[in-house]
Amino acid sequence: MMRTADFDFHLPPENIATSPARPREAARLLVIPAPDNADALLPDGLPTATVRDFPQFLRPGDLVVANDTEVIKARLDAMRGHAKIGITLDRILPDGSWHALARNARRLHAGDQLTFSDDNVTAEIMSNEGDGGVVLRFSAEGAAFDAFLTRCGALALPPYIARPFGPTEQDAIDYQTIFSREKGAVAAPTAGLHFTPALLDAIDASGAERCTVTLHVGAGTFLPVRSDDLSQHVMHAEWGEVSMETAQRINETRHRGGRVIAIGTTTLRLLESATAEDGTVAAWRGETSIFITPGYRFRVVDVLLTNFHLPKSTLFMLVSAFAGTEVMKRAYQEAITAGFRFYSYGDACLIFRREDVCHD
Repeated sequence: MMRTADFDFHLPPENIATSPARPREAARLLVIPAPDNADALLPDGLPTATVRDFPQFLRPGDLVVANDTEVIKARLDAMRGHAKIGITLDRILPDGSWHALARNARRLHAGDQLTFSDDNVTAEIMSNEGDGGVVLRFSAEGAAFDAFLTRCGALALPPYIARPFGPTEQDAIDYQTIFSREKGAVAAPTAGLHFTPALLDAIDASGAERCTVTLHVGAGTFLPVRSDDLSQHVMHAEWGEVSMETAQRINETRHRGGRVIAIGTTTLRLLESATAEDGTVAAWRGETSIFITPGYRFRVVDVLLTNFHLPKSTLFMLVSAFAGTEVMKRAYQEAITAGFRFYSYGDACLIFRREDVCHD
């Protein structure tokens, strides 16, 4: 039985980034190769670079896959009568209602009406799930709803990015990736924050190809794992889509011997959700709650570019599955000692999948 405590480590507060590197691709890059055995790792330290050097690790015929979700202003201050209710939108549901996380959710009941300052848009509580999750329906949809979020919403920055007076105008720029196109994410797919037009040009010049998928990162990404027994943890669902064109390009890449390089854990999770047991990727659209822990056999992704993740988080469990738990613990410890910056605005890892967790 795997326990949450198995994925814990100490991170000094000074290693937590509260603003990104400038320019974005100047962030440091820790390169984690796939060792023949865990004991061979870090005899003389891991190689380091900057994200600007990422194209040097690519080969002609590789396919770089990024997440093109766009972050919305998902945090709302609502009122139910005289009671203040904090709402963080999670994901839109097929019928047009929204799943959300609510502070003071115990006060909410089906049929309650929420107002938002003096705005004319309201929301009705459709159901209360009892664990902080609620389903609500807004009185505006489409472009009118987007305009409402622009007026009344705020970025739902992670709690470790200290903003006593709320997100800044610079955060509105910094917390959006160059790939962003499809509105719907609560949180940024943070590996994509490092990319600039110049870096994309360098990727193209390397002979590698590029494409995108969409996974709307939900509010559940901020929630801790509350059970010590990982088999008891339930992942929050997130909506994603892999187009037919992208699926075909991935399959063609694998057929000719190229590598599939995922930009971020969100991209990796979506690709693994859309891949059959034989490694074939199909067009896919829907919700995924895939939970990847050590022992998982990866079907399609060969290389992962990702930021440094929280202790005991599902994302640190994922990278431990990709490269080996002891490998990642030792790599993270070296990164901490070397002053790497962690989390959303921090530095990055380039991780080559271990051979003993490769796809068939």
